[in-house]
Amino acid sequence: MVEGAVKQLGGLDVMVANAGVAGAHVADLTELPVEEWDRVLSINARGPFLCYKYAALQMIQQGRGGRIIGASSAAYSASKFAVRGLTQSAALEFGRYGITVNAYSPGLIDTPMITSNGAEMARLYTELSPLKRAVPEEIAGLVSYLASKESQFITGQSVSRVPLLQFAVCSPASVVADINQWRSLFRLMPPR
Repeated sequence: MVEGAVKQLGGLDVMVANAGVAGAHVADLTELPVEEWDRVLSINARGPFLCYKYAALQMIQQGRGGRIIGASSAAYSASKFAVRGLTQSAALEFGRYGITVNAYSPGLIDTPMITSNGAEMARLYTELSPLKRAVPEEIAGLVSYLASKESQFITGQSVSRVPLLQFAVCSPASVVADINQWRSLFRLMPPR
């Protein structure tokens, strides 16, 4: 991928590692098939690792710095939390080359990946969002900023849209219990 971008564009200044999948099985940890765990981690954690690695090698070779940005999110927490740790480590390692490394954690965005899990789950998450909405274009604005020259002093950060839901999701049953608990605790709305 990096070779192709360099060949077509003459260099690499920004890498956005945005690929991600949700598990095919919505289950408690004790019921999740190991094969599904491996598949999700392969895409959501190994994928960004490879993007970060090869983008950094190219940017170091070019000698002009760059921006590496990863997608991290609450919807499939273990694999995406790995992106947060990878981002912080890579920021420390690549900073001396003028490369910033950041992540964004948009929470639930109005995309097919969210709507395929059912309207009720999306509605429950949306209730806890301070802004009650998000569309892909809004997240693109954040990513564009992180890729810009104006963000040159921001590195090792994970920007989150929904702090309460950040990496707190395990299973549908625990989500509903957590949401009811959060409603009471933060008095966002009456418990159900």
